[in-house]
Amino acid sequence: MINNLSQRLHSVDVFRAVTMFLMIFVNELSGAKGIPGWLDHAEAGADAMGFADTIFPAFLFIVGLSIPFAISNKQQKGATPGGVLTYIGYRSFALIVMGFYQVNLETYNENHWLPKAAWAILATVAFFMIWLNYKPTVAKGERYGMIGAGYAILLVLALVYKGSYNNLDGYNGMQPHWWGILGIIGWSYLVASLLYWASKGKLKTLTVCLAVLLAVNIVLHTWVTDFSFWLIGDASSVVLVMAGVVTSLAYAACRPAVHRFIGGATLSGVVCIALGFALRPYAGGISKIYSTPAWVLITAGISLIVYAALVYGTDVKGKAQWFKWIAAAGTSTLTCYLIPYFQVFGMQLLHINYPHILLNGAPAILRAMAVSFVIILLVEQMQKVRLTLKV
Repeated sequence: MINNLSQRLHSVDVFRAVTMFLMIFVNELSGAKGIPGWLDHAEAGADAMGFADTIFPAFLFIVGLSIPFAISNKQQKGATPGGVLTYIGYRSFALIVMGFYQVNLETYNENHWLPKAAWAILATVAFFMIWLNYKPTVAKGERYGMIGAGYAILLVLALVYKGSYNNLDGYNGMQPHWWGILGIIGWSYLVASLLYWASKGKLKTLTVCLAVLLAVNIVLHTWVTDFSFWLIGDASSVVLVMAGVVTSLAYAACRPAVHRFIGGATLSGVVCIALGFALRPYAGGISKIYSTPAWVLITAGISLIVYAALVYGTDVKGKAQWFKWIAAAGTSTLTCYLIPYFQVFGMQLLHINYPHILLNGAPAILRAMAVSFVIILLVEQMQKVRLTLKV
């Protein structure tokens, strides 16, 4: 286990904040007309990648960056091996549950007596009740009562849920489908964290694990295309998380020779992008939807280069204050991710629509940027009164 993992890094928080801001931005911009094609997601069947297709992999990479620091902090505070495993399991469970509920919104039956927007808002309220960062002054009974009520709401929502309809089975109940964004993060975090824990944070061992997982992704997109593994699927998401884990450990090993890390990370990023383009003709092209090796390698390479630049700008040059205006997105990231569910489904429930002028072209882009800023500023205020989530 490398000991250089106790200090919180500005570069990780800033990278997380910027990525969260951009995630809100591209989600808010989704469906807008007359915007540059490169801003949006590429079509499923296209051998292409838009700017929006780089955001989620960057977030997976950041999840990996954070794993060594979080687990090391737990161990330094005296957590036993069982305590660390409980911590990993709890975080994974929370993300998987939230992702499971959110992905079922995609198949929610619009003719249900409970409007889809109301179901989504109630589920999000329940998430806050269960995983709120409760003040120490809140009595145990009150806290556990709120948590229990949150789980009760989720149970009721699952019981009343009606999905798509077919003649054989009638209305479908809740199903995992593709687990959703948070679910994918949860499963990938679980696998990567367990590998980190089992290897005792050894950089060489985890680098081998990363190479094996990448090989699995390549094989499943070239020679064995009709197969996937339980838990890791085609390994694409775990590869991106593990790339972050290895990067964190490499950074810790290189300190205080930080310029050596910056140069190595930048070079590694360039190599990843080159390998991605080299594999492009042989492994399904570049596709986020199909999580092809080219997409995995190119986005991992971009994340490495961006992170190296942020290390230089924030950890070396001390310019983290440049990003103070979105700092809350780096420290209350999950809250920032969930608040748009209140915004979007609240507008649906109240039948509020944006003016037509804000749905097209430059006004739509400005609208998406403004909404992203407002959400992060709101979360900043929520932090001050402990209304953010802690997972």
